Amino acid sequence: MVGLFCEPFPDSSWILPPDFPIKNIMQLDVNSNVTYRNMLNNHVISNDPNTKVESLPSYVYIHLSHDIEHSDRLFYCNEDQYIIGKFNWLLLHSDLYFVPSLYSTPMFEEELGLFFPAKESIFYLLAHYLIHPTNSVWGLVTRYYNSYLSKADEKIGIQIRIFHWVKVSSEVIFQQILDCSNKERVLPELDLNGTTAFKTNEPKSKAILVASLYADYYERFKSMYYEHSVKTGEFVSVYQPSHEERQKTEIQSHNQKALAEIYLLSLCDVLMTTAYSTFGYIGYGLAGIKPIFLITVHDKIPDPPCVRAVSREPCNLTPLLNTCTGKTVDKEKFEQHVKQCEDVDHGIKLFD
Repeated sequence: MVGLFCEPFPDSSWILPPDFPIKNIMQLDVNSNVTYRNMLNNHVISNDPNTKVESLPSYVYIHLSHDIEHSDRLFYCNEDQYIIGKFNWLLLHSDLYFVPSLYSTPMFEEELGLFFPAKESIFYLLAHYLIHPTNSVWGLVTRYYNSYLSKADEKIGIQIRIFHWVKVSSEVIFQQILDCSNKERVLPELDLNGTTAFKTNEPKSKAILVASLYADYYERFKSMYYEHSVKTGEFVSVYQPSHEERQKTEIQSHNQKALAEIYLLSLCDVLMTTAYSTFGYIGYGLAGIKPIFLITVHDKIPDPPCVRAVSREPCNLTPLLNTCTGKTVDKEKFEQHVKQCEDVDHGIKLFD
């Protein structure tokens, strides 16, 4: 957080004080003995609603990250929330957006409705009210935007994330982007016959912002629009702020660049993002727009190559899986606003 985000409120901090009594907090993970799941399994605690506060340890750890276990999802169960609420300290770790799953907890239902009557605005509001980039990060954003993007009549953001399980070449991914663009009319169409006349009276321009760890896609787009005019006669510029080749989360400058590029994506008018990518989710969530998802490629380009989002909200990739046995929310009411993600079959997201 240090160097990335401003403090949330005056006289407050995202950072725990040095004298915080729990010293091993950074070592806690899914296998720690102090997770709610493991304390239940080891009979250190009980989920009996009559459990006395005095019988509980001073803190409990909730693990809601990508490697979550099935029973860690008990956090979303009403009866378990009664127990969790009795601990003095709740330590929670997550690297994913999980607000949609909170709607499965009856005790949260009323307050969520009061705070967020418009379901598709939740991430946008939370991100804009609570999380602000530091001056260093915002400086990266404003300098780049003002130098390269601000004068374009339309800004198109393309976020490309290549997951380790994707075993196809960059040529296949690039062709998928072109196929998607043809389907959704995203990128300016090339004039391959060279018949477009130069239009001095219509100085329209489009800027394409490429966010990727790799330079290859940027170079392909740049060559494409350098070698050919477009049918509409517009001027097309292609930009890529960085290409780090791999994630370097241990390096602060790398993290600052990544955050800056997320904000730059959020300043685009149209977004094409990679399915399943939290980087892309945050970009369009901050923008408050509905992106076009590039469907995950396995061995060939899927048909269709992409799908247009219906909701502006990010996907909850690790939702509740029928774990709760006690009181639950009304299923019909729940399913009106919480549905399957457009880009991930096993994820859920919020819809108005």
